[in-house]
Amino acid sequence: MFRRLVKTEDVDVEGRQYQVRYYAARTIHGGRRYSAEVILGPADRVIVDDSSMSNLEARIAHLVPATVYCRMLASQAA
Repeated sequence: MFRRLVKTEDVDVEGRQYQVRYYAARTIHGGRRYSAEVILGPADRVIVDDSSMSNLEARIAHLVPATVYCRMLASQAA
């Protein structure tokens, strides 16, 4: 399945920028799926997908800060 880059944006969490890349792909049945790749670090990525771009953007707006805070807490506990 071929993915096409739709847009990129930066999400700010407490003054730090995280890049998000949005992709669109055609399904086997002719529909569309959207995915986002959140780059948290050089070897740390989170991929989220949805059937609509607006839902995906809303999910990313909540997911990125929650993921960053969760990983901060986990690194402090270790």
